[in-house]
Amino acid sequence: MQDESHLPYERQSLVYRLRKRADIRRNITTRKSVILKQPDRIADLLEEAADTIEILTLSEKEQS
Repeated sequence: MQDESHLPYERQSLVYRLRKRADIRRNITTRKSVILKQPDRIADLLEEAADTIEILTLSEKEQS
């Protein structure tokens, strides 16, 4: 993941923001899933969405 934290929020890519939000969720020590060392399903969905967007974006660029 390319670090876009130096950019204003409006210029950060959706993929970066989704992955960053997933990372933040996984590092909040008071979250039940973190305490119980269980997967965070919403964080997993955020990353899955980011992966899908990247795949579709690459596919679209290859077709152009």
